[in-house]
Amino acid sequence: MIPRVVVAAPSSGAGKTTVAVGLMAALRRAGHVVAGFKVGPDYIDPGFHAVATGRPGRNLDAMLSGEERVAPLFAHGAQGADVAVVEGVMGLYDGALGTEGFSSTAHVAKLLRAPVVLVVDAAAAGRSVGAVVQGFVAFDTEVRIVGVILNKVGSDRHEAEVRAGVAPTGVPVLGVLRRDTRVTVPSRHLGLVPADEQREQAELAVDAAAELVRQGVDLEAFVAAARGAGELVTTAWDADAEVTPAEEGRPVVAVAGGPVFSFHYTETTELLTAAGADVVRFDPLRDPLPEATSALCLGGGFPELHAEALSANEPLRRQVASEIAAGLPVIAECAGLLYLCRELDGHPMTGVLPAAARMTGSLTLGYRTAIAATTTAFFDEGRRVRGHEFHRTAVTLDDAVDPAWYLPAGTEGVARPRVHASYLHLHWTASPDVPARLVAAARVHAGLEK
Repeated sequence: MIPRVVVAAPSSGAGKTTVAVGLMAALRRAGHVVAGFKVGPDYIDPGFHAVATGRPGRNLDAMLSGEERVAPLFAHGAQGADVAVVEGVMGLYDGALGTEGFSSTAHVAKLLRAPVVLVVDAAAAGRSVGAVVQGFVAFDTEVRIVGVILNKVGSDRHEAEVRAGVAPTGVPVLGVLRRDTRVTVPSRHLGLVPADEQREQAELAVDAAAELVRQGVDLEAFVAAARGAGELVTTAWDADAEVTPAEEGRPVVAVAGGPVFSFHYTETTELLTAAGADVVRFDPLRDPLPEATSALCLGGGFPELHAEALSANEPLRRQVASEIAAGLPVIAECAGLLYLCRELDGHPMTGVLPAAARMTGSLTLGYRTAIAATTTAFFDEGRRVRGHEFHRTAVTLDDAVDPAWYLPAGTEGVARPRVHASYLHLHWTASPDVPARLVAAARVHAGLEK
């Protein structure tokens, strides 16, 4: 099994994304073929992983995919690489609320039998960093913390003090990164702005992180730690084994992309392709629907940041509304839901759904267990799924509709026979019949089947 390390931190904000991305890019520049992964449902960091590694970024989420799929998905995504870097989420032991760390970075590290390198923000501490490291080592002895990277160290004297605190723990210091104002903006972009939205800035951010890591981290020691990962016996996940394509004809499934619709799990396209579709990406800011589109997949993103520009592509808005009225099957998640509304922050959208969307001051975030409230071409009523919500918008319905989901807080989304639109993001590896059913609906719409 491929050498691998999980890059974790005591808490959010310690700089693990900058370090993880910098490690991926620096290792690639040193001649390694690097596979990058992100623990949890986050879409943004894997976009930077892709820039850093030159390979698709992927997620490992025990809640969304099921813990039994974590190792197979890792093996699938790591094929052809000689080292893997897995970026953690939040603090090392922080998992789904109300659980004992389920789907946490530590949980995934144990599922992968992977060693952990802890990134510690030393900006406001000296010898006390040693106590932090010792506490994290002792908290769960099944988690192997094999190294520490000290971040935001101010001076040689500060470094010596922090090293002295860590030394009694026996955990080696693999790197020291100094405070550097040049990476302040890249770090902000790594955390907040999708790579697809500002590609040039993303590349500059990755370059800055790579140089910071090259100067401050012992890459040979890091790779040696990765080679110390435990034996992992698993079978790589394979999209072709999850779905069965029809023998003849491949309908076109259009997948929205570009700066607005940048949230997609890599396996989504792989499953659609394996199910027998020709997947064609398009940018709703400027493109029409791809020729011969027979189904539409509208993923997540930040349409509220581009509402005016999205609305300005009036030919596409009219085309989408017309095609859906004619029976075009569509699955829409979050940004896709907003695009199907009548308006978003006063800007006209497609008007497919009798609803208006607006930005709010509150954040809706977290895992959800949902039950399908209405039978559609893609879900049967009563189907239970696990998903994730992340949005600051709200949707107000003009008329009564059939809801997409029952959630603990009530109903959510809109369901029609061939339209399923909601805020909920799913990882289709846990529900491979969903992309298969979308492709089957596309075949019917294209006239390939009755």
